[in-house]
Amino acid sequence: MPVQKQHPPSSPSSRTGQPPQTTSHPGLKTSRSFPITNQHLRPPPYSTTQSYRTSPMATYSPNPRQATHQVDQANMMEKRSSSAFSHENPFADTYHLERMRRGNTTTRFVLGPDPDKWGYDVSPKAVDSDDWLHDKEKNVDDTGSIWTWRGITTLGTIIVLFGAVFYLFLGYSIQTGIKAALKWGKSDGYNIGGINATGQVMEGVFSLIDHETPMDVRTKTSPEDGRTMQLVFSDEFNKEGRTFWPGDDPYWEAVDLHYWPTGDLEWYDPQQVYTKDGQLWLELKPADNKTNHDMDYVGGMISSWNKLCFTGGYIEASVQLPGSPDVNGFWPAIWTMGNLGRAGYGATTEGLWPYSYEACDIGTVPNQTENGFPPAQELQMGDQYADYYMSFLPGQRLSSCTCPGEPHPGPVHRDGSFVPRGAPEIDMFEAQVDKPLKAGAVSQSVQIAPFNGYYQWDNKTYATYYMDEEAQRLNNYGGGAYQQAGSVVSRTNQACYQLPGPGVTPCYSTYGFQYKPGFAEDGGHITWINDDRLAWKLDIAGWGSDPNTGISPRSVSKEPMYVIMNLGISLGFSLEIDFTALTFPAYMKVDWIRIYQYEDEINVSCDPPSHPTSNYIDRYIEAYTNPNLTTWSRVAEDGGYEQPWPRNSRVTSCDN
Repeated sequence: MPVQKQHPPSSPSSRTGQPPQTTSHPGLKTSRSFPITNQHLRPPPYSTTQSYRTSPMATYSPNPRQATHQVDQANMMEKRSSSAFSHENPFADTYHLERMRRGNTTTRFVLGPDPDKWGYDVSPKAVDSDDWLHDKEKNVDDTGSIWTWRGITTLGTIIVLFGAVFYLFLGYSIQTGIKAALKWGKSDGYNIGGINATGQVMEGVFSLIDHETPMDVRTKTSPEDGRTMQLVFSDEFNKEGRTFWPGDDPYWEAVDLHYWPTGDLEWYDPQQVYTKDGQLWLELKPADNKTNHDMDYVGGMISSWNKLCFTGGYIEASVQLPGSPDVNGFWPAIWTMGNLGRAGYGATTEGLWPYSYEACDIGTVPNQTENGFPPAQELQMGDQYADYYMSFLPGQRLSSCTCPGEPHPGPVHRDGSFVPRGAPEIDMFEAQVDKPLKAGAVSQSVQIAPFNGYYQWDNKTYATYYMDEEAQRLNNYGGGAYQQAGSVVSRTNQACYQLPGPGVTPCYSTYGFQYKPGFAEDGGHITWINDDRLAWKLDIAGWGSDPNTGISPRSVSKEPMYVIMNLGISLGFSLEIDFTALTFPAYMKVDWIRIYQYEDEINVSCDPPSHPTSNYIDRYIEAYTNPNLTTWSRVAEDGGYEQPWPRNSRVTSCDN
């Protein structure tokens, strides 16, 4: 905390710059044994004559003789004050003697009776600089110029005052109306003036649209229904040498941490993310573990957390994948997550990722188990790698079961219950080399909690596949003790890699997804794009209630979603890594990224009224800025944030 400077105690003189005040007169000893009364003090040896001011320059006495007498008297007092008499007599009024010696106002500014000696021409022919104002024959247009320093400052002041009054009565109302129409909030990706949630000013004021985005792509036909969508954000990455350390960029920030949840082999370092040759580069390479946090690789991860978020719409990116399409090991990805959970900051995601759940039932409790139900181990409906337990999640931390008065970002329903919150995940893509497809491929998926029995959702009825069977398959991985996934693996454009093969020019491929938040009755769904073509679609109706586990329907995320881009390496994702064939350094390059929304559904806020986040984040800001806090409630020695877990009415009583 700031250290306040300490100053030594000051005497009155040191504080005021003046000597201490005293009641004794100069030269008067206060230790005399007799009392001092008014009779011992002499009156002033002179009196001041009233003067009359005739001009700003001088005063005079109407009686010249009297003035001459005062000068003589002053000379006499000067002699008296310089004699030993004034020092020998303890009652001498040396203060007034000194003033008389110097002369008072009347004696110093006296004009004599002769005007010629005043030093000023008072003759009838004298000309003053402003006499032309009184000339009856003057040219009325000959009034000088306003373009003087005084004129300019006067005019400028008038303009500033007028502008302030105009803004107060009209401008502020217009600003408020625009913010309401566009649904901007105080933690939006941007506000009036181009300031984002972290207080940074973006380059293109008043817009999240990069000024170098071509005009012909500022609207787009929806790949789902053919309706026109409006561009609400774009970044072309054309500016050379952009960096993404904290505070460097208005939209993106690179992390400096180890991504331990997936057992990554790299350390994410901000210096591995930059712009070059008109693209965003994410670089992965081997590193000396002695200088790299005991990690053998260093990679890059960048996100728009709490800077740029969107709810609903279509997001797409033009990407060149790292390495070659036939060597497995790299883990490049572009994905999104709810703003209440910050990727890599474990305390913030615990109990929030990947929940997208609104019911108050067994789906909110720890391990998704209540009084022995469901019998996941007995029926082997859980994770085979976790002794068939259904879930290792700690329960939904911010659920509709949260007791009144507990910490919660809100909002609150009319009945007093909280709107449930979470941090669900939707992946644009995660790239891999797929053995069944015998090609480079991407997994495009959604992660949701709580879980169906056997981690199976109704993909036969509510999944639509747009690519040929030999180019696409349902992912064998359906989930585990920490997540349930809806995922399809599709073949990529094999030329759009860093090293596509001899004689092949590397290209860029467009990936994306469009989604509609909500439940089945809201039309909730997600549609993915691979190589600028429809890949597959998930309808949330396939994630309805499940009697095997007692849970209710889940929804497509209603949370404000932010964007993450990363290039890493992990045995948790690629079970078989061909270390000997990997080529370093590896680069994932992003040519551009864009977000579109329907004109009547624009929402690019990280803090929308329906799902606010800023106050909650501010309250627990340490968890959102310290990646070493890995859990919410455990003690600090175990990496915990030491915060109480909000009470859940399904687990404990809400009575105080």
